[in-house]
Amino acid sequence: MTPTASTLAARPQAAARLKGVLSPVITPFKADLAPDSERFVRHCKWLLKSGCSGLAVFGTNSEANSLSVEEKLTMLAALIHAGVPGAALMPGTGHCALPATVRLTANAVKMGCAGVLMLPPFYYKGVSDEGLYRYFTEVIERVGDERLRVYLYHIPPVSQVPITLKLIERLLAKYPRIVAGAKDSSGDWANTKAMLDEFGKDGFDVFPGSEQFLLEGMRHGGAGCISATANVNPGAIDRLFRDWRSGEAERMQAAISATRKIVQKQPMIAALKSIVAHYGNDAEWRRVRPPLVELTAAQEAELIPELKAAGFAMPGLAG
Repeated sequence: MTPTASTLAARPQAAARLKGVLSPVITPFKADLAPDSERFVRHCKWLLKSGCSGLAVFGTNSEANSLSVEEKLTMLAALIHAGVPGAALMPGTGHCALPATVRLTANAVKMGCAGVLMLPPFYYKGVSDEGLYRYFTEVIERVGDERLRVYLYHIPPVSQVPITLKLIERLLAKYPRIVAGAKDSSGDWANTKAMLDEFGKDGFDVFPGSEQFLLEGMRHGGAGCISATANVNPGAIDRLFRDWRSGEAERMQAAISATRKIVQKQPMIAALKSIVAHYGNDAEWRRVRPPLVELTAAQEAELIPELKAAGFAMPGLAG
């Protein structure tokens, strides 16, 4: 993977590294369960206006593994066509099938995306670091573009295939510019801190996968967070990211953590969609793609009043 000087000169430069609050954007579906690009674009633009520094589209809370490669390509193109800058995008491109990952990743680079968030191939369990190293290496080499920035997606509670510190070390040794960081959705602050302590000094950007760890993450050199509830609470989370050194930081952290605790009492994806449906006055948002199911009326009747009692709001969403 050694492009010539003339080839590199003809290519746009890599986008600047994303920092701050990123949302794994929820995916709206039409009545026939096709992705609804119009609503998707509208929500993405609201997120960027409301506090998100970037969008980790096609993440876990996007129902990404219920979407086809073609659907993802179409939705990413719709965002770019609607004026959402590639520099604000970190699409999820990791698939179990190597060719699918390569195709989505190469397309993201072509579209000028700031980076890609890459799941490990997760169907086969108990795979070795050697196997994962070969997988990520193969993707990087096949894409063959120095603009590529890979963010490794560690989510062992779901994937059951971890991204270990030894694997990160080995990938960084071979691709120190291309392997740019990680999202740690382990839910284990000790693991996130270990990533920061071990690799933060090497320019490896670590994003906790929940705003519950945002303040501690920033105090230890984190890059921000990539969090499900950034779909509905981007402004408050962003304020902590920007003001984490202030005397109000602990209070802000407690407030955003309290909101998350309310939301995660319910199935997360369905809850996020119900919240957007309610505050955006748009019932179409409640729809999820099987095998997921929407919140029941009883679940929603618990969720929405509790959020209102906590003073939660989504300014500018409706209309």
